[in-house]
Amino acid sequence: MSKELKTRTKEFAHRCVKLAIALPNTPLGNHIRGQLIRSSTSVAANYRAACLAQSKASFISKLSIVIEEADESYFWLEFIIDENLLKNNLVGPLLKEADELTAIFIASRRTARKS
Repeated sequence: MSKELKTRTKEFAHRCVKLAIALPNTPLGNHIRGQLIRSSTSVAANYRAACLAQSKASFISKLSIVIEEADESYFWLEFIIDENLLKNNLVGPLLKEADELTAIFIASRRTARKS
């Protein structure tokens, strides 16, 4: 599962970067571009770090960061739609993926805490 999620989170980051680059070159577009690139790439990078955690506590802590960053990515994607910066058909699939990733990592953290 970790290899699949490493691939999936990395692909999510790539897709978000491509979407961010398509944002308008305005103060708001530039701000969201930076925030979305930062949060989405952080999902992938921090998941990789979680996979290498030295302890269960460290894994749970790193997974919590992944959850926060995935949820933040969801927020920025939703904000892009709210502000009509890009068409919904471009943003919608990434919004769904951010939501799914958040749910997966919340479930993983819950499982890790119980074991």
